[in-house]
Amino acid sequence: MVKIMNKPEVVGDSDADEFDSESTRPRRWLRWLPGVLAAVLALLIGYGVGLWQPRLTAPSDTSAEAGFARDMSEHHAQAVEFGMIAYQRATDPEVRVLAGDIATTQQAQIGIMQTWLNHWGLLPTGTEPHMAWMPDGEQALGSNGLMPGMATSEELEKLRTASGRDVDVLFLQYMLRHHLGGIHMVDGLLAETSNAEVRELAEGMKRGQAGEVKTMTDLLARFGAKPLGS
Repeated sequence: MVKIMNKPEVVGDSDADEFDSESTRPRRWLRWLPGVLAAVLALLIGYGVGLWQPRLTAPSDTSAEAGFARDMSEHHAQAVEFGMIAYQRATDPEVRVLAGDIATTQQAQIGIMQTWLNHWGLLPTGTEPHMAWMPDGEQALGSNGLMPGMATSEELEKLRTASGRDVDVLFLQYMLRHHLGGIHMVDGLLAETSNAEVRELAEGMKRGQAGEVKTMTDLLARFGAKPLGS
């Protein structure tokens, strides 16, 4: 009788695969680890650059953009005061509407310019004199140190205490001169800046104020009055 011997038990392919898979799984994960870390690092660097890039490319504290934003905010503030006085007390409906439009528009523009300064990491006020950002700008200051077109404290008081038709005429005269001074400042900025956002607002200011200069000149003629200095 031939004795049949049991075949030795052999580990099947499936078992071998399972063994290999389990033994190599940590090594495969480690092989991907440098790539994963590099991707995470790149993401963090990109996020950081995105946060800091506006500051890195922002205008400096003594730039034309910063100087204009500060000076024109102050310049606009006086126009807002003019506008509110005339909006409340002018006798002519067209003058009141114009005054209200000027006050609200220039107050909104102050908000935009102050937001720029905040976004650029700059203070609302700087250490430079008025108009120092503009070549020969300081020469445009009045003998009293006021920026182009701005009214003196005496003129402001005269408008505040005026009544009747005098409110309309004084507002138009002061505001017309004020706008012409503002346009001069805008032209100075446009000659210095290549910042697209700043240029867009400045050019909008110039268009709007040039149109209002024409309107105020016509209104003064209707009142039988002339611009200051005429």
